[in-house]
Amino acid sequence: MVEVSSLRVPASPPMWVWLIALVWAAASAPAGAQDDQTLVRVDRVRLEPLAQKVPVLGRLVARQAGEVAARINGPVEAFLVEVGDRVEAGQVIAQLNRTYLLAKRDQAAAELAKARARKTTALAELELAGQELKRLAGLRKSAAFNQARYDDAHQKVAIAEAQVAEAEAAVLSSQADLELDAINLSYAEIRAPYGGVISQRMTEAGAYLQTGDPVVRMVGDRSLEIEADVPFQRLAGVEPDTRIGVTLDDDTTHVATVRAVVPEENPLTRTRTVRFVPEFGATARPLAAGQSVTVYIPAGAPRNVLTVHKDAVIKRGLASLVYVVEGDTAEMRRITLGEPTGSRYEVLDGLSEGESVVVRGNERLRPGDKVRVDEAS
Repeated sequence: MVEVSSLRVPASPPMWVWLIALVWAAASAPAGAQDDQTLVRVDRVRLEPLAQKVPVLGRLVARQAGEVAARINGPVEAFLVEVGDRVEAGQVIAQLNRTYLLAKRDQAAAELAKARARKTTALAELELAGQELKRLAGLRKSAAFNQARYDDAHQKVAIAEAQVAEAEAAVLSSQADLELDAINLSYAEIRAPYGGVISQRMTEAGAYLQTGDPVVRMVGDRSLEIEADVPFQRLAGVEPDTRIGVTLDDDTTHVATVRAVVPEENPLTRTRTVRFVPEFGATARPLAAGQSVTVYIPAGAPRNVLTVHKDAVIKRGLASLVYVVEGDTAEMRRITLGEPTGSRYEVLDGLSEGESVVVRGNERLRPGDKVRVDEAS
């Protein structure tokens, strides 16, 4: 017989042992036993046009740029701008000496006054000759009428009329001379023909300028266009009014419209010059003529392709994976990608149009997990 008194009843285990057992049991429970659903955001697989782009290096060019020349002869009295100054259209750049021009204008004004006085005299002589002719014509039926005197008076009227016409022509000529002198006087102020920046001074104060001599060189930096030499095989994608993307050397992106394709081909490079009208937004640096620009020329006609959002793609080595939502379950699927198009990828294999793929929350998913689709999808 076994004596009861020799048996020892073990004491109850401490509380922390029970807690560890409960945590271990919860951790070892199968995932299917949990009813929690992962909140995800989805996007549809869809067809959309894909237009491949070819980068072509271009440059900014000013539609208005060149030398501003003197329009009359004369010494430079003052220079009012420096290199780098911005000027507006009509602003005075340099001033020529006007002493001679003022004297010439005053002389023309005096000649005009003299011509007007001669016209007044000619009109008075015409009136006098007309009165004499009229008096003799009144004696035609009397014995005192003299045909020879009447004929002489008639000739005097004709001479007076010719003198009036000559005086009027002299007045017009003097007026034209005065206007020309006034124009030359205005040309003594050399003005900017358009708004821009002074890039070079071609002369200095004290120099004598001949008509046509350059004064400054200007660049109209507010009327910049893009010029690019496009390969002939890409010209089909740059019809006038075509909108394309451009990137400046500060990495900012903008849009430009094709304005013209110059009908002259470089036989060595087989390219044609294309001009684009840009729509510049904010830039990291000020724009300048000659600055490099990359224009993205369409490589061909757009084609419809199946696309998936880039956020749905999970890269695992060389494999591309997505989670496809079927009912309330997320299933992993391997896909084959093609060309990128904006924020999406072309899908070559693995997906069908209209399927829903997870674009947010896919980093927490495992194949077969239950999901709940966010209404913001």
